[in-house]
Amino acid sequence: MRNHEVTNVQRLLNVDGTLREPGWSRQLYQIYSRDDIKKRKTRIKEWDYYLVVGKEFAFAFTISDDGYVGLQSASLIWLGENPWEHTETVLNAFPMGKLKLPTTTAEGNTVYKDKRLSMEFRKSGDTRRISCVFKNFYEGKTLQCDIRLEQKPMDTMVIATPWKEDRHAFYYNQKINCMRASGSCSFDGKTYEFDPETDFGTLDWGRGVWTYDNTWNWGSGNGIVDGKPFGFNIGYGFGDTSAASENIIFYDGVGHKLDDIVFNIPESSYTDPWTISSSDGRLEMDFVPILDRAAIIDLKAIVTDQHQVFGRMSGKAVLDDGTVLEVKDLLCFCERVHNKY
Repeated sequence: MRNHEVTNVQRLLNVDGTLREPGWSRQLYQIYSRDDIKKRKTRIKEWDYYLVVGKEFAFAFTISDDGYVGLQSASLIWLGENPWEHTETVLNAFPMGKLKLPTTTAEGNTVYKDKRLSMEFRKSGDTRRISCVFKNFYEGKTLQCDIRLEQKPMDTMVIATPWKEDRHAFYYNQKINCMRASGSCSFDGKTYEFDPETDFGTLDWGRGVWTYDNTWNWGSGNGIVDGKPFGFNIGYGFGDTSAASENIIFYDGVGHKLDDIVFNIPESSYTDPWTISSSDGRLEMDFVPILDRAAIIDLKAIVTDQHQVFGRMSGKAVLDDGTVLEVKDLLCFCERVHNKY
Protein backbone atom coordinates (compact mmCIF):
# COMPACT_ATOMS: atom_id res chain seq x y z
CA MET A 1 0.00 0.00 0.00
CA ARG A 2 1.53 3.31 -1.10
CA ASN A 3 2.07 5.81 1.73
CA HIS A 4 1.34 3.25 4.42
CA GLU A 5 1.15 5.06 7.76
CA VAL A 6 2.56 3.33 10.83
CA THR A 7 0.56 4.12 13.98
CA ASN A 8 1.51 1.35 16.44
CA VAL A 9 4.31 1.61 19.01
CA GLN A 10 6.56 -1.40 18.35
CA ARG A 11 10.14 -2.47 17.87
CA LEU A 12 11.62 -1.28 14.58
CA LEU A 13 13.22 -4.61 13.66
CA ASN A 14 12.10 -8.21 13.77
CA VAL A 15 14.18 -10.79 15.65
CA ASP A 16 15.94 -11.63 12.35
CA GLY A 17 17.00 -7.98 11.90
CA THR A 18 14.55 -7.10 9.10
CA LEU A 19 12.19 -4.14 9.20
CA ARG A 20 8.97 -5.01 11.00
CA GLU A 21 6.68 -2.49 9.26
CA PRO A 22 8.02 -0.34 6.42
CA GLY A 23 6.17 2.94 6.03
CA TRP A 24 5.93 6.48 7.34
CA SER A 25 4.67 7.93 10.61
CA ARG A 26 4.12 11.29 12.26
CA GLN A 27 6.29 10.45 15.28
CA LEU A 28 8.99 7.93 16.21
CA TYR A 29 6.58 5.11 17.04
CA GLN A 30 9.01 2.36 16.10
CA ILE A 31 11.70 1.68 18.70
CA TYR A 32 15.31 1.60 17.50
CA SER A 33 18.07 -0.40 19.18
CA ARG A 34 21.58 -1.19 17.94
CA ASP A 35 21.25 -4.59 19.65
CA ASP A 36 18.53 -5.64 17.19
CA ILE A 37 20.72 -5.08 14.09
CA LYS A 38 22.01 -8.22 12.35
CA LYS A 39 24.94 -6.58 10.52
CA ARG A 40 28.49 -5.92 11.67
CA LYS A 41 29.07 -2.71 13.64
CA THR A 42 31.17 -1.13 10.90
CA ARG A 43 28.04 -0.90 8.71
CA ILE A 44 25.78 0.86 11.24
CA LYS A 45 25.20 4.55 10.53
CA GLU A 46 23.86 7.00 13.12
CA TRP A 47 23.69 10.78 12.82
CA ASP A 48 22.08 13.97 14.10
CA TYR A 49 22.12 16.86 11.61
CA TYR A 50 20.74 20.31 12.35
CA LEU A 51 20.25 23.09 9.82
CA VAL A 52 19.26 26.52 11.15
CA VAL A 53 18.36 29.21 8.61
CA GLY A 54 18.21 32.96 9.14
CA LYS A 55 17.35 35.74 6.72
CA GLU A 56 20.54 35.56 4.62
CA PHE A 57 22.56 32.88 6.34
CA ALA A 58 22.46 29.33 7.63
CA PHE A 59 24.46 27.14 9.98
CA ALA A 60 24.66 23.35 9.85
CA PHE A 61 25.92 20.93 12.51
CA THR A 62 26.54 17.18 12.32
CA ILE A 63 27.49 14.60 14.91
CA SER A 64 27.72 11.17 13.31
CA ASP A 65 28.93 7.64 13.92
CA ASP A 66 29.11 5.82 10.59
CA GLY A 67 30.74 2.65 11.86
CA TYR A 68 34.25 2.71 10.53
CA VAL A 69 34.34 6.52 10.42
CA GLY A 70 32.87 9.39 12.39
CA LEU A 71 32.28 12.77 10.76
CA GLN A 72 31.72 15.76 13.05
CA SER A 73 31.19 18.98 11.16
CA ALA A 74 29.94 22.55 11.22
CA SER A 75 29.11 24.85 8.31
CA LEU A 76 28.66 28.59 7.92
CA ILE A 77 26.62 29.43 4.81
CA TRP A 78 26.26 33.06 3.70
CA LEU A 79 23.38 33.57 1.26
CA GLY A 80 23.35 37.35 0.90
CA GLU A 81 25.51 39.38 -1.47
CA ASN A 82 28.59 37.45 -2.64
CA PRO A 83 27.41 34.07 -1.27
CA TRP A 84 29.98 31.69 0.17
CA GLU A 85 30.26 28.82 2.61
CA HIS A 86 32.80 27.00 4.69
CA THR A 87 32.53 23.54 6.21
CA GLU A 88 35.03 22.10 8.63
CA THR A 89 35.05 18.41 9.55
CA VAL A 90 36.75 16.32 12.23
CA LEU A 91 37.16 12.64 11.31
CA ASN A 92 37.30 9.76 13.80
CA ALA A 93 38.38 6.20 13.03
CA PHE A 94 36.04 3.33 13.94
CA PRO A 95 33.74 4.97 16.52
CA MET A 96 31.32 1.99 16.22
CA GLY A 97 28.90 3.10 18.94
CA LYS A 98 31.40 4.86 21.23
CA LEU A 99 29.61 8.20 20.79
CA LYS A 100 26.49 6.63 22.34
CA LEU A 101 24.06 8.60 20.21
CA PRO A 102 20.51 8.53 21.62
CA THR A 103 18.06 5.91 20.36
CA THR A 104 15.27 8.51 20.08
CA THR A 105 14.82 12.25 19.55
CA ALA A 106 12.40 12.47 22.48
CA GLU A 107 15.18 12.49 25.09
CA GLY A 108 18.91 12.24 25.54
CA ASN A 109 21.84 14.37 24.48
CA THR A 110 24.24 14.08 21.56
CA VAL A 111 27.74 15.18 22.58
CA TYR A 112 31.15 15.31 20.92
CA LYS A 113 34.33 16.78 22.43
CA ASP A 114 38.00 16.83 21.55
CA LYS A 115 40.79 19.42 21.86
CA ARG A 116 39.55 21.34 18.83
CA LEU A 117 35.78 20.83 18.75
CA SER A 118 33.12 20.90 21.44
CA MET A 119 29.60 20.33 20.11
CA GLU A 120 26.45 19.38 22.00
CA PHE A 121 22.80 18.87 21.04
CA ARG A 122 20.72 18.91 24.22
CA LYS A 123 16.98 18.28 24.66
CA SER A 124 15.03 19.73 27.59
CA GLY A 125 11.25 19.81 27.46
CA ASP A 126 10.17 21.60 24.28
CA THR A 127 13.62 23.11 23.70
CA ARG A 128 16.59 21.83 21.74
CA ARG A 129 19.89 23.60 22.35
CA ILE A 130 22.81 23.53 19.95
CA SER A 131 26.16 24.65 21.35
CA CYS A 132 29.37 24.60 19.36
CA VAL A 133 32.92 25.87 19.84
CA PHE A 134 35.07 25.01 16.81
CA LYS A 135 38.67 26.18 17.13
CA ASN A 136 40.54 26.99 13.91
CA PHE A 137 37.26 26.72 12.02
CA TYR A 138 38.61 28.87 9.18
CA GLU A 139 41.82 30.87 8.80
CA GLY A 140 42.71 30.23 12.42
CA LYS A 141 39.49 31.78 13.75
CA THR A 142 36.98 30.16 16.11
CA LEU A 143 33.30 29.56 15.38
CA GLN A 144 30.99 29.83 18.40
CA CYS A 145 27.27 29.05 18.43
CA ASP A 146 24.52 28.92 21.03
CA ILE A 147 21.15 28.27 19.40
CA ARG A 148 17.78 27.30 20.86
CA LEU A 149 15.05 25.60 18.85
CA GLU A 150 11.48 25.47 20.10
CA GLN A 151 9.72 22.18 19.34
CA LYS A 152 6.04 22.52 20.13
CA PRO A 153 3.85 19.39 19.82
CA MET A 154 3.51 18.89 16.07
CA ASP A 155 3.71 16.34 13.29
CA THR A 156 7.10 15.24 12.00
CA MET A 157 8.16 13.06 9.07
CA VAL A 158 9.38 9.58 9.99
CA ILE A 159 10.29 6.97 7.39
CA ALA A 160 11.26 3.31 7.80
CA THR A 161 12.67 2.06 4.50
CA PRO A 162 14.26 -1.29 3.52
CA TRP A 163 16.48 -2.16 0.54
CA LYS A 164 15.44 -4.83 -1.94
CA GLU A 165 19.01 -6.03 -2.43
CA ASP A 166 19.76 -6.53 1.29
CA ARG A 167 16.93 -7.47 3.64
CA HIS A 168 19.04 -6.54 6.70
CA ALA A 169 19.69 -3.00 5.45
CA PHE A 170 17.30 -0.27 6.56
CA TYR A 171 16.91 3.50 6.85
CA TYR A 172 15.09 4.89 9.90
CA ASN A 173 14.83 8.65 9.75
CA GLN A 174 12.97 11.53 11.34
CA LYS A 175 12.78 15.07 9.98
CA ILE A 176 11.56 17.70 12.45
CA ASN A 177 10.72 20.94 10.64
CA CYS A 178 9.40 24.32 11.73
CA MET A 179 11.29 24.66 15.03
CA ARG A 180 11.51 28.38 15.82
CA ALA A 181 15.12 29.48 16.23
CA SER A 182 16.69 31.96 18.63
CA GLY A 183 20.23 32.61 19.80
CA SER A 184 23.28 33.42 17.73
CA CYS A 185 26.55 32.36 16.15
CA SER A 186 29.74 34.40 15.96
CA PHE A 187 32.70 34.17 13.63
CA ASP A 188 35.45 36.57 12.55
CA GLY A 189 34.05 39.52 14.50
CA LYS A 190 30.51 39.13 13.14
CA THR A 191 27.47 37.93 15.08
CA TYR A 192 24.60 36.19 13.30
CA GLU A 193 21.34 36.54 15.27
CA PHE A 194 18.28 34.30 14.84
CA ASP A 195 14.78 35.78 15.13
CA PRO A 196 12.12 33.27 16.30
CA GLU A 197 9.42 35.22 14.45
CA THR A 198 10.94 34.38 11.07
CA ASP A 199 13.79 31.87 11.48
CA PHE A 200 13.58 28.11 11.85
CA GLY A 201 15.66 25.00 12.41
CA THR A 202 15.33 21.46 11.07
CA LEU A 203 16.60 18.21 12.57
CA ASP A 204 17.56 15.30 10.33
CA TRP A 205 17.91 12.30 12.68
CA GLY A 206 18.91 8.99 11.16
CA ARG A 207 19.78 5.47 12.24
CA GLY A 208 20.31 2.40 10.11
CA VAL A 209 22.38 0.18 7.88
CA TRP A 210 22.77 1.21 4.23
CA THR A 211 23.88 -0.61 1.15
CA TYR A 212 27.24 0.49 -0.28
CA ASP A 213 26.27 2.62 -3.31
CA ASN A 214 23.39 5.13 -3.12
CA THR A 215 22.13 8.30 -4.75
CA TRP A 216 19.43 10.39 -3.13
CA ASN A 217 17.57 13.65 -3.59
CA TRP A 218 16.44 15.69 -0.58
CA GLY A 219 14.92 19.12 -0.09
CA SER A 220 13.72 20.98 2.98
CA GLY A 221 12.63 24.45 3.98
CA ASN A 222 10.66 26.43 6.55
CA GLY A 223 9.04 29.84 6.70
CA ILE A 224 5.87 31.79 7.37
CA VAL A 225 2.96 31.52 4.92
CA ASP A 226 -0.25 33.45 5.63
CA GLY A 227 0.94 34.10 9.17
CA LYS A 228 1.54 30.45 10.13
CA PRO A 229 4.60 28.17 10.18
CA PHE A 230 5.05 26.33 6.88
CA GLY A 231 7.61 23.70 6.01
CA PHE A 232 8.26 20.85 3.64
CA ASN A 233 10.36 17.72 3.37
CA ILE A 234 10.80 16.13 -0.05
CA GLY A 235 13.06 13.34 -1.23
CA TYR A 236 13.44 10.15 -3.22
CA GLY A 237 15.91 7.61 -4.58
CA PHE A 238 17.07 6.12 -1.28
CA GLY A 239 16.12 2.50 -0.62
CA ASP A 240 12.83 0.76 -1.45
CA THR A 241 10.13 3.42 -1.02
CA SER A 242 7.25 1.25 -2.28
CA ALA A 243 5.60 1.38 1.17
CA ALA A 244 5.78 5.16 1.53
CA SER A 245 7.55 8.31 0.40
CA GLU A 246 9.06 10.93 2.71
CA ASN A 247 7.29 13.79 0.94
CA ILE A 248 5.19 16.01 3.17
CA ILE A 249 3.98 19.57 3.73
CA PHE A 250 3.83 20.97 7.27
CA TYR A 251 1.38 23.77 8.03
CA ASP A 252 0.61 25.11 11.49
CA GLY A 253 1.92 21.90 13.09
CA VAL A 254 -0.01 19.43 10.90
CA GLY A 255 1.54 17.16 8.26
CA HIS A 256 -0.08 16.83 4.82
CA LYS A 257 1.29 13.76 3.03
CA LEU A 258 2.35 13.91 -0.63
CA ASP A 259 2.96 11.25 -3.26
CA ASP A 260 6.04 11.22 -5.52
CA ILE A 261 8.29 14.23 -6.17
CA VAL A 262 10.70 14.93 -9.02
CA PHE A 263 13.61 17.40 -9.01
CA ASN A 264 14.00 18.78 -12.53
CA ILE A 265 17.66 19.76 -12.34
CA PRO A 266 19.03 21.44 -15.49
CA GLU A 267 21.87 19.56 -17.16
CA SER A 268 23.70 22.86 -17.70
CA SER A 269 24.44 23.60 -14.03
CA TYR A 270 23.16 23.03 -10.50
CA THR A 271 22.98 26.82 -10.13
CA ASP A 272 20.58 27.33 -13.04
CA PRO A 273 16.85 27.46 -12.10
CA TRP A 274 15.13 24.15 -11.24
CA THR A 275 11.53 23.10 -11.02
CA ILE A 276 10.03 20.75 -8.44
CA SER A 277 6.92 18.80 -9.37
CA SER A 278 4.71 16.21 -7.69
CA SER A 279 2.75 13.30 -9.14
CA ASP A 280 -0.40 14.46 -7.35
CA GLY A 281 0.03 18.11 -8.36
CA ARG A 282 0.13 19.27 -4.74
CA LEU A 283 3.63 20.74 -4.75
CA GLU A 284 4.67 22.71 -7.83
CA MET A 285 7.63 24.99 -7.29
CA ASP A 286 10.26 27.06 -9.06
CA PHE A 287 13.64 26.90 -7.34
CA VAL A 288 16.18 29.67 -7.96
CA PRO A 289 19.64 28.65 -6.65
CA ILE A 290 21.93 31.00 -4.75
CA LEU A 291 24.82 28.70 -3.81
CA ASP A 292 25.91 25.15 -4.64
CA ARG A 293 27.56 23.70 -1.55
CA ALA A 294 29.47 21.05 -3.47
CA ALA A 295 31.84 18.43 -2.07
CA ILE A 296 33.60 15.70 -4.00
CA ILE A 297 35.80 13.07 -2.33
CA ASP A 298 37.20 10.04 -4.13
CA LEU A 299 39.24 7.66 -1.99
CA LYS A 300 38.30 4.67 -4.19
CA ALA A 301 36.58 2.70 -1.38
CA ILE A 302 34.90 5.88 -0.11
CA VAL A 303 33.33 8.18 -2.70
CA THR A 304 31.00 11.13 -2.21
CA ASP A 305 29.71 13.60 -4.77
CA GLN A 306 27.26 15.96 -3.14
CA HIS A 307 25.52 19.14 -4.23
CA GLN A 308 23.49 20.83 -1.50
CA VAL A 309 22.03 23.79 -3.34
CA PHE A 310 20.59 26.70 -1.35
CA GLY A 311 18.11 28.99 -2.99
CA ARG A 312 14.61 30.44 -2.93
CA MET A 313 11.44 28.54 -3.78
CA SER A 314 8.17 29.95 -5.09
CA GLY A 315 4.96 28.24 -6.16
CA LYS A 316 1.97 26.44 -4.70
CA ALA A 317 1.41 23.83 -2.01
CA VAL A 318 -1.97 22.13 -1.60
CA LEU A 319 -3.16 20.89 1.81
CA ASP A 320 -5.26 17.76 2.42
CA ASP A 321 -8.50 19.77 2.37
CA GLY A 322 -7.65 21.39 -0.96
CA THR A 323 -6.47 24.71 0.46
CA VAL A 324 -3.86 26.23 -1.86
CA LEU A 325 -0.94 28.01 -0.22
CA GLU A 326 1.08 30.49 -2.24
CA VAL A 327 4.77 30.28 -1.40
CA LYS A 328 7.11 33.11 -2.40
CA ASP A 329 10.90 33.33 -2.12
CA LEU A 330 11.17 30.74 0.66
CA LEU A 331 14.85 30.24 1.58
CA CYS A 332 15.56 26.51 1.49
CA PHE A 333 17.80 23.86 -0.06
CA CYS A 334 17.55 20.96 -2.48
CA GLU A 335 20.35 18.44 -2.88
CA ARG A 336 21.54 15.49 -4.92
CA VAL A 337 24.11 13.22 -3.27
CA HIS A 338 25.94 10.12 -4.53
CA ASN A 339 27.76 8.11 -1.87
CA LYS A 340 29.81 4.92 -1.79
CA TYR A 341 30.79 3.96 1.73
